[in-house]
Amino acid sequence: MLALAMSAALVACGSAPQDEFANISPDKLYADAKDDQADGNYETAIKKLEKVEARGSGTLLAQQAQLDLAYAYYKTGEKAQALAKLERFIRLHPTSPALDYAYYLQGLINFNDDLGLFGRLASQDISERDQQASKDAYESFKQLTDRFPQSKYAGDARLRMNHIVNSLAAGEVHVARYYLRRGANLAAANRAQQAVKDYPQSPAIEEALYIMSQAYDQLGMTPLRDDALRVLKQSFPNSTYLSENAAEAANQTKKKAWWRFW
Repeated sequence: MLALAMSAALVACGSAPQDEFANISPDKLYADAKDDQADGNYETAIKKLEKVEARGSGTLLAQQAQLDLAYAYYKTGEKAQALAKLERFIRLHPTSPALDYAYYLQGLINFNDDLGLFGRLASQDISERDQQASKDAYESFKQLTDRFPQSKYAGDARLRMNHIVNSLAAGEVHVARYYLRRGANLAAANRAQQAVKDYPQSPAIEEALYIMSQAYDQLGMTPLRDDALRVLKQSFPNSTYLSENAAEAANQTKKKAWWRFW
């Protein structure tokens, strides 16, 4: 029985996986991983960076490996793992000098994910789309610009924030338009009003005000319709929606006059 036990132990030892990086120092392993990343070999880099992170727990090298891992996961399409790495890094290292980069990368991943989402769902009804990725990206960029206004990443983050705001506003207006076309006038008015409230500086507000005027007109809420038109005229005096609205109003007046005649 003793011989059998020893044989089993030897078999177990013989079948144990070998660490291919066992004899390589963390510093050398990290340098090799960076070379792999530079060559676009992200899968190989990930294996090495994971070893660096595990062996150097608590060191600055391990912290840097976490950030590089997040980037490598992002480049290989493993966005959930990349974001998890960044969330952990931000939670564990709130005073890290690389915190601005962590926020920037976090925002960038969600920003690109949202663009991909819109590309994949081009044929899907706009009212069914989820813009949470955009909102998450905006929050990350805001954390970066608020806490590190002089960061080298802050300028690009601000540009992306402006783009996100305009995209979110446009998304709200698309949904409002969707409701208006289907006769859900109250829902259309509420969604357009929300866009005006949340994104007052966005170009999409022009159409939002027009949708509000049309929806309120259909609902018979004349004072609210007139308020929306007044704000539209004040904010966008050259709006094409004003001429369209005027033509529509004239058409409605003609129809009412025709019915009164008969």
